[in-house]
Amino acid sequence: MAYSTTLLNVDLTAAVSATAGAAVHIPLSTKSLALQCVFTYTSGGTSAKAYVQTTFDDGATWVDIACFAATTASLQRLYNLVSATPKTSIVTPTDGSLTDNTSVDGLIGSQLRVKYVSVGTYVATNLKVTALIK
Repeated sequence: MAYSTTLLNVDLTAAVSATAGAAVHIPLSTKSLALQCVFTYTSGGTSAKAYVQTTFDDGATWVDIACFAATTASLQRLYNLVSATPKTSIVTPTDGSLTDNTSVDGLIGSQLRVKYVSVGTYVATNLKVTALIK
């Protein structure tokens, strides 16, 4: 059964330093995640990033699986991640430092969250990340 959930929906006003949203539990049987980021820009600010993260140890440590980066223009971006994608070499986990606009396929743990950062003072700007979980 597929369902959609909002992982993050924040209005950016002041600079934000590595703030994590609430964790969302997902079924251990999850086969894929469709991740969508919508950045609605109005004015101000310099840059914003949303790191979608997962955990394999019930929240003790978090691992980046997608990074959405934005600057001073509205955007909408999507990733599709599949748990069955084989990892045949070691993955070095990152926490809030995955390369801009990249993802790590094949890693889906028991929970998801979004860690976000922004630089500068945005005015009436929104950052929203949703997941379709299958």
